Amino acid sequence: MPTSPAALRFASRWVVLATSALLASCASLDDAPINAVAETGAGATAAAPFAEDADGETLIGLTFSGGGTRAAAFSFGVLRAFAETPVPGAAGAGTLLDRVDFVSGVSGGSVTAAYFGLKGRDALTDFREKFLLRNAEEDLHDNPWNPATLARVYAGGANDRSNLPQWLDRNLFHGATYAQLLEKKRPTVWINASDIANHAPFVFEPNTFRAFCSDLSRVPISEAVAASAAVPVIFAPVTIETFSDRCAWEPPKWVRYASEHASAPALLKAAARALLAYRDTQRMKYIRLLDGGLTDNFGLSGLTIARAAADTPHAPLTPRQAARLKRAMFLVVNSGRGSDTEWTRTRQGPTVTPLLMAVVDTGIDASVRQGFDAFQLTLARWQQDLIEWRCRLGPAEVARYVGTTKGWNCRDVKVLSGEVAFDQLPDRRERLQKIATRFVLPPDEIDLLIEAGRDATLANPVFNGFLSTSRAAIPVVRRSLAPDRRPSVVLHPQR
Repeated sequence: MPTSPAALRFASRWVVLATSALLASCASLDDAPINAVAETGAGATAAAPFAEDADGETLIGLTFSGGGTRAAAFSFGVLRAFAETPVPGAAGAGTLLDRVDFVSGVSGGSVTAAYFGLKGRDALTDFREKFLLRNAEEDLHDNPWNPATLARVYAGGANDRSNLPQWLDRNLFHGATYAQLLEKKRPTVWINASDIANHAPFVFEPNTFRAFCSDLSRVPISEAVAASAAVPVIFAPVTIETFSDRCAWEPPKWVRYASEHASAPALLKAAARALLAYRDTQRMKYIRLLDGGLTDNFGLSGLTIARAAADTPHAPLTPRQAARLKRAMFLVVNSGRGSDTEWTRTRQGPTVTPLLMAVVDTGIDASVRQGFDAFQLTLARWQQDLIEWRCRLGPAEVARYVGTTKGWNCRDVKVLSGEVAFDQLPDRRERLQKIATRFVLPPDEIDLLIEAGRDATLANPVFNGFLSTSRAAIPVVRRSLAPDRRPSVVLHPQR
């Protein structure tokens, strides 16, 4: 009696499942820890987020959202806009790119953040060719019907340390470790992942690693970036080992406060809970990390926690930095896309794949909005705290921190925050939002994203408001990436 096609399909599925189960029993993932114990036994040296600079009057922070190569290219366009914008400085004229103090990156945005932190201005010369135009997926196991791939998924993830991290190191970072980022004066670079056991953001920065006696400086940059981009199922969780029995660590006051007081902010409680868990090697010998977008797709948690945990009105700035500061700008570069909601136009609801995507996007978008609102409120309060602290300084303290009391105004400080996003380019928004969140894109989409990031930045009201506080009028030449467009000159007036 002949077998029907439906029966054959049913039988083939069971063969695939049975084969996968068999292979899963012997599937092996490279889940070795990416970190090492601190040789001094005291953890990595604690560091403030912002380094001192020549005049100390400006502070610029950028955060690059997740979104694969789409996010990396859009963020790269923002850096190009900064490189085109001249500003005055104590050491002579430079560009706004030279004044970036801090960069925080998530997932695809972490690639741009890390490479800019490593190479500085030189990153603009080759990042497009070395990463954006390359296929970073070429080493990945991505065939969902391959029994070996299914077995790896069953074991924890289709790809591990032998895939994306090695590709990034071979093609972009060339053996560089976090030590090369930490030794640079600017910018400070934070890479963000998610601690899936404690349901909390995990920031690759020295104070995090101090808590469990590990040495951040020895972590390969490629491994940190890959952890930030480790989408569940596609990638296995990245492993961090704790060595808390190797050194003493006194929890900061804010950790004790957040642990003991019900009124402490929820984000602060989550961060404190995670740090205390890292100290208990009986309960948490290994930390497992996945995509930073699961907990904070804008990479804002670290700074929000730094302010919430501060025990002085000016922290994380030093008194000298706080007294000299005149203008600060934090821009969130958002490469998020709109939901694919074709099913909203039909009576039939979404099938399983778009349904799951919608559920995930709903959760992430809600947390992103809440995180951004909290961040803006934090900065507004910080500005007021700075003003109040500065106005309580006596003449001797002002002279010690600033160098002179002449012309100093305790209220002359402004902290601005804003967002650079696809929505700000109505003529290109729909095309931009349809670009896939993968690690390989066609060249025309790459260049569309780069120019969009540049144009959205140069037209951004917060960006231009920051420039308008410059001490002298500066002609800003805006050159398009397209050769057939003529440059325009915009004059930023004196305050």
